[in-house]
Amino acid sequence: MVGNPDFLTGRGQDQAPEFQELESPEGELHLRFYVPSGSEFALPATGIREVLSKEPDRITAIPNASPLLLGTINIRGRVIWVSDLGQFLGDTAVLNTDRPEIPIIAVEDQDTMLGLAIDRIVGMDWLDIDQVQMPTNVPDSMAPFLRGEWVLDKESNQFLRLLDQVAILRSARWAA
Repeated sequence: MVGNPDFLTGRGQDQAPEFQELESPEGELHLRFYVPSGSEFALPATGIREVLSKEPDRITAIPNASPLLLGTINIRGRVIWVSDLGQFLGDTAVLNTDRPEIPIIAVEDQDTMLGLAIDRIVGMDWLDIDQVQMPTNVPDSMAPFLRGEWVLDKESNQFLRLLDQVAILRSARWAA
């Protein structure tokens, strides 16, 4: 600031500031990520409590629990279950837990919180909800948990599927 010539001469104080016009994002903010099978999904940012990475040994396995559950973690004094999201959705590929950290998306609805263990996070993206289409060619095990999909590349059959975190949290599959 002191090295700025306008600062030393006093110029610029009477001039209107130049504003850089920012582009306003279109759509809604979503977190994009992959499950072990290579399928890409998105969750609305509004339904995500937080995103974290945990060492596999920080996930406490619970005996006789559902095979969909990896165990529990502690988030600021609150114990929550962590599931393998890919397996929950019916994928045959199992999450690789032999690595330094596992990405976990903590989703919440009312007082229920669940950690969804995934393969990797792509990042946050503004996505146009009006472009969501009804899912096509989706396994029956996944269909109840989808709100729709965006077609990324029709020729190579690439889709970005929008998940419904409330349907996942309230699923009867957790009782199995």
